[in-house]
Amino acid sequence: MHGRFMLEHLLHRDRLIVGIGTAAVAVLAWVYLASGAGMDTEMMADMPDMAPMPWTPLYAALLFVMWWVMMIAMMAPSAAPTVLLYATVKRKQETASRAAMDAWIFLAGYLVTWAGFCVVAVLVQWALERFGLLSMAMASTSSILGGIILLAAGLYQFTPLKRACLRYCESPLMFLSRHWRPGTRGALRMGLRHGSYCVGCCWFLMALLFVSGVMNFVWIIAIALYVAGEKLLPFGPRLSRAAGGLLVLSGVIVLARAM
Repeated sequence: MHGRFMLEHLLHRDRLIVGIGTAAVAVLAWVYLASGAGMDTEMMADMPDMAPMPWTPLYAALLFVMWWVMMIAMMAPSAAPTVLLYATVKRKQETASRAAMDAWIFLAGYLVTWAGFCVVAVLVQWALERFGLLSMAMASTSSILGGIILLAAGLYQFTPLKRACLRYCESPLMFLSRHWRPGTRGALRMGLRHGSYCVGCCWFLMALLFVSGVMNFVWIIAIALYVAGEKLLPFGPRLSRAAGGLLVLSGVIVLARAM
């Protein structure tokens, strides 16, 4: 009886479990990045004559893991409010154990969407390396390319698609009310959909890593903090426009100097 009571008590803490679990996933991803980000790129930058790594399936898989862990570290914290609110609503409809499990499935769907983005990022990285546009430190070797990415990322901040995606990302209640689906399959579909909104909101910001260096830890932290502020702060839309203006200005300056 005592064991059963403890189990029921634990299950009633589902929101806490989901919150701690989501935080743990993000922390582990950040630990991985902190232990490796910047170290290899600094070493490669000191050896400019070093031959690039051959693109084998294993190398591509390792790059995918690198990108995905980076996205988990950057995006899981800002997704936590939606996941926790989903667990709360789910608990009112079903048992605590089902609510916790479906919340994990929701989060899994969210991260799978970002995995799809990472596949595209690896393909883009391959193409840039093939045309000699990325250094060994995985940063753009072309000022023109860097300026175009900055300018395009800034202009994207003012597009209707960016505003629509940000609206759902910054308002978990609106997302859940408009896209609620029952059951475990519904949890997965909702996670995938929420992830697609977040990708639509932030994908061009992630492209900035090709300018600074894909594993530049300072830029990773800066983009992660900005993404969290854009989604979680009450003045997120104004922050988005301000960042857009700054990126456009930076892109224009870089292109002007390159020409």
